[in-house]
Amino acid sequence: MSTIDARENTRRIEQTRLDALKSALERNKLGQFATPPVLALEIAKYAKTLLKGKRGPIRFLDPAIGTGSFFAATLDTFPQKRIAGAAGIEIDSAFAKTAEDIWGPVGLTIINGDFTKQPTPSKAYNLILTNPPYVRHHHLQAEDKVRLQGLVRSTLGIEISGLAGLYCHFLLLSHTWLEEGGLAVWLIPSEFMDVNYGVALKHYLLDKVTLVRIHRFCPSDVQFDDALVSSAVVVFRKTSPPPHHAAEFTFGGSLTSPRQSQTITLDQLMQKAKWTSLPTTVETPNRDDEAKLGDLFSIKRGLATGDNSFFILPVEEAERFGIPQACLRPILPSPRYLTDTIVESSPDGYPKIDRLLGLIDCRLAETEIQSRYPLFWKYLCEGKDKAVHLGYLASRRTPWYSQERRDAAPFLCTYMGRINGTTGKPFRFIWNKSNATAANVYLLLYPKPILRQALAADPGLYHRLFDAMNEIEGGTFISEGRVYGGGLHKVEPAELANLPCGRLATIAGLRIDKPRSLFAFL
Repeated sequence: MSTIDARENTRRIEQTRLDALKSALERNKLGQFATPPVLALEIAKYAKTLLKGKRGPIRFLDPAIGTGSFFAATLDTFPQKRIAGAAGIEIDSAFAKTAEDIWGPVGLTIINGDFTKQPTPSKAYNLILTNPPYVRHHHLQAEDKVRLQGLVRSTLGIEISGLAGLYCHFLLLSHTWLEEGGLAVWLIPSEFMDVNYGVALKHYLLDKVTLVRIHRFCPSDVQFDDALVSSAVVVFRKTSPPPHHAAEFTFGGSLTSPRQSQTITLDQLMQKAKWTSLPTTVETPNRDDEAKLGDLFSIKRGLATGDNSFFILPVEEAERFGIPQACLRPILPSPRYLTDTIVESSPDGYPKIDRLLGLIDCRLAETEIQSRYPLFWKYLCEGKDKAVHLGYLASRRTPWYSQERRDAAPFLCTYMGRINGTTGKPFRFIWNKSNATAANVYLLLYPKPILRQALAADPGLYHRLFDAMNEIEGGTFISEGRVYGGGLHKVEPAELANLPCGRLATIAGLRIDKPRSLFAFL
């Protein structure tokens, strides 16, 4: 066994030990997801093919070194004498010490600190291989977000959303660390290709550097055992893109043997809102003139209560706690408990389902509840003991046990799910005939005024619309939504609103006049 192999074996043992020191939740908050050694090696070898013909020395950088999986892969791929310099930055002192103990003797300089707070080096690097921390924006402090946004703005002149994860900032702020013409390969979540906060990264990849390739792994092939995230390998050179440059988009399989591949010019790429639609095997028709679901419906996320376990409870429990009917609203259970796609109504407005739930929504003052409904008052006091009233949403409501006023929606759509083997769809529509509202595990579809008129004139239209909704193909859903690791699909209100639905408009007897988005009866 070579010295490098022995050190790599030690690294893997230490990685397992260090991972065990924190819970999965703690590592999730810190974005600590170790790169599989096989994948790190595949990325390093792919980088070598892009450097073919370039004989100069390599200056390696990993701004989130961890225990050094990418440096190990680099040593396995390139002759050690060719590596003129190597640096790794790591904020976790235990990981930094481990990396230094293992790789320091063979040339890796470790900086124990926050990459985003390091001064620009006097000499830049020409090869970045990294898996940056996947820290979601809600785990970042408000002051850190402002600081990072300011750094990106001053460094690149790019405005980045406050919803961006830490990995976005890492990639953008590495620009000054990479020398002109240098190569960077980033293993990051593929979600940036679809979401609004990914616009800053797309701007950077289209304008500031030359995008070489993006390989997206199949969502059902999760790269990290402990992170539900679909991954992509983003490859670029720090140089202005040449005229008519085309980037390669690959999908599935491995980096070296993808299942699908397509090259696309940057001009074409600029027109693509969702990059996960690439590669495409067939040309999709232009649907700008076709009616969209958002032309027929106002689409909103379901109610956010602030604490479902307190505010939503079985009706029989609500009765036991003395909560009066006037302070309860019927609410649908989560999709996994709702097996039927048509929800019938009881005379009292509650849905005809096995699991009857009530949502606490009361405008009475606490003093009135205390005097008139002592058991209900006791339940509210128990909530206060648990600081429910101090939660972000509850503390902004008056009274704190009231809810947003929202009518029951006649149609709903589940907003997250995996592809059903029978229907081939990750989401399902629900026709709600009851007065039950729904929590934010659903998207609520409210007919717009002209459609409301059509429904009032012809109640049979509800059934025809619902049948047409269920005829929307799974592929159409998938193209508008987004997908995470393990094949988990998600659709936001704006994405569902963009779903083509020309057949629904025709059935409703409505004509859409683009681009004014006005309807008229046919």
